[in-house]
Amino acid sequence: MKTIPIALSALVAFAVTAALGIKVIPFLHRLKYGQTIRSDGPSWHKSKSGTPTMGGVMFITGILTAAVIAWIYLVYADESLFLPESRVANVRFFAGLGMAVAFGFVGFLDDYIKVVKHRNLGLRAREKFALQVLVAVAYLVTLYLFGDRGTYLAVPFLGSWDLGWFYYPAMAVFIVGSVNAVNLTDGIDGLAGSVTFLVALCMMFLSGLLGYSGMSLLATALAGGCVGFLVWNMHPAKVFMGDTGSLFLGGMVLALAFGVGLPAFLIPAGAIYYIEMFSVIIQVGYFKLTHGKRLFKMSPIHHHFELSGWSENKIVLRFSLVTLLGCAVAICAVFLM
Repeated sequence: MKTIPIALSALVAFAVTAALGIKVIPFLHRLKYGQTIRSDGPSWHKSKSGTPTMGGVMFITGILTAAVIAWIYLVYADESLFLPESRVANVRFFAGLGMAVAFGFVGFLDDYIKVVKHRNLGLRAREKFALQVLVAVAYLVTLYLFGDRGTYLAVPFLGSWDLGWFYYPAMAVFIVGSVNAVNLTDGIDGLAGSVTFLVALCMMFLSGLLGYSGMSLLATALAGGCVGFLVWNMHPAKVFMGDTGSLFLGGMVLALAFGVGLPAFLIPAGAIYYIEMFSVIIQVGYFKLTHGKRLFKMSPIHHHFELSGWSENKIVLRFSLVTLLGCAVAICAVFLM
């Protein structure tokens, strides 16, 4: 019976997202909501200037629509969702969606400032960070208030530890860092969508394996939405997701990781996210230590490979293969728990 809402979730998310592109992309063109390309990026990216951004609204709409429809179907098909022991699972479902939408809203503010106010860097760093911390704290507080008070952290291949009160500030830092890692992955056509599609499939498998029906719905909705967006975002992209989309995707993958009770397992599954993030941290640190020298040709690291002669499609393929490997590692780690 649960196969039907899961399939429904994927199909609705894909269909709504892909179909919205027909109307949303011309609408963004008319509003002149075009991407302003960074002056310090690869020179050939200047040809992408003016490509509509904020396209993340397409898959946000598709994913939310699919998740709600599939959840309603699942509720009527499975009365156990109303039982007290299902309370935590339901809280994780809706709090996770809320967190993703809230991060998407932060991204929307950032994009709006970029494309309407013509300030290429968007929100100031401290403003963006403060809002992200607020969203992360609100999510964790919501889980706590509604009974999800576990403070154990399972780490792949290393076991599980009770972090006590330290769990909450540590997870707040992890959430903010991970969301920004996903954001950094959105730098070339189709990359963030392809990597996140595979992470969503991994989380779908883990959700089914561990018996989290609601998380299975979210994972399949995310996967379907990513594929629907890739119809328009693969090279050469007709639309960019913007921070609206990339921060929402970050919120979604975190909602799934916390939803199955394995946030640290996102590290191997979403290895590319963290490689991208640490390439920036290492580049900045090395630049300061060596007074102007660079370890990579450009960061995040996908730009390094671009400047090394790799095509955008080649980078997407290779990074997707790394993601597949990371997802396999995460799944194996669950079996060995």
